[in-house]
Amino acid sequence: MVDASNKPRAAKLHANEAERLKALRSYGILDTAIEPSFDDITKIASYVCQTPMSVINLIDDGRQWFKSEIGFGVRETPLEDSICAHAILEQNFLEIEDTTKDPRFDCNPLVTGIPHLRFYAGALLRTPDGLPLGTVCVLDVKPRVLSTAQREVLAALARQVMSQMEFRRALHLSDRLQRNISRLMAVAGHDLKQPLQVMIMAIDRIRRKLTDEKDRERLGYAIDAGMRMAEELDRLAETSVLDAGFGTPSLRSFPISDVFESILANWSLHAEAKGLELVVVPSKAHVVSDPGMLRAILGNLVGNAIKYTDHGRVLVGCRKHGNALTIEVLDSGTGIATEQLTSIFDAFHQINPSSEGLGLGLSIVRRTAETLGHEIEAKSDLAHGSHFTVKVPLAASSP
Repeated sequence: MVDASNKPRAAKLHANEAERLKALRSYGILDTAIEPSFDDITKIASYVCQTPMSVINLIDDGRQWFKSEIGFGVRETPLEDSICAHAILEQNFLEIEDTTKDPRFDCNPLVTGIPHLRFYAGALLRTPDGLPLGTVCVLDVKPRVLSTAQREVLAALARQVMSQMEFRRALHLSDRLQRNISRLMAVAGHDLKQPLQVMIMAIDRIRRKLTDEKDRERLGYAIDAGMRMAEELDRLAETSVLDAGFGTPSLRSFPISDVFESILANWSLHAEAKGLELVVVPSKAHVVSDPGMLRAILGNLVGNAIKYTDHGRVLVGCRKHGNALTIEVLDSGTGIATEQLTSIFDAFHQINPSSEGLGLGLSIVRRTAETLGHEIEAKSDLAHGSHFTVKVPLAASSP
């Protein structure tokens, strides 16, 4: 006969479980691939809380599924083993200083067996309607207590996860409700940066108090990851502006050298840091376009080229074809497989799944080019790199 007292104490279901599961599935995030933008959050959580394990955990029907994890080595576990299933029944935060002394977890197989969890702290992922979906949690194999600052950062990270999930859901729904939802996102994109800035400041305060140089270096990485997240929020806001029709171009005649000089100034250091040569061939041509939008197109193309090129150079130049100027961005990078060329301009598409960011750069390029009426083409092979072209009307007075 089995002694029921030695079984793990499974959490009760949420009072509104059916509605909670419906909300979770509406985000379309379950069983999706690993994404660097979410991995950045688990890295920050581990750095700040100094724990070997951290997880972005979503509580599904019969299982807990990990969007991102550090130190666990699996993407899901049974629901009856889940500590987070207990956490979502709390108001906002659950911290267990020693799991062996808590009757809910002392018989849990994750406590009594590998990985022998002793500490847990989780901040809730909560929808705008207040329904809990999961947690951003940190775990350790020894008992401990988080500081107030660490708890605040963990809560801020949970808010960032929900912000990203809300953005993703809104972008997918925008096919049907494009204008109204995109207007909301364009405004909210800037407001969501405030809690991110608070999080970065909190990490910086912790870093200043540390004496160990390696710990200070690790938190420096965390701050860099936070800054990358801020850049992705900017890109999401740019996408929303285009969707909502706020990005109405202001067309005028101007020398293409104005845009080329900006590209060189903005990207030279990035190329130099990777040991690459960034070559921008001068031109006296004048074009008709929106300077800011054209700068965004070429900036994203050059940034992508530097990102996926490990050695050699990135070249920007142009050729005249009748009444148009074809601006070209070429690299000596890894290239793009033929089967990917048709989807590289889709939102959230990553040429390399292990790369950083949300995969919005080329989506912004396509949307902006369509808004301006500029043709854009991509050619690539895995042996010689990639070649992007943007066709822009020449000004009547172009030399």
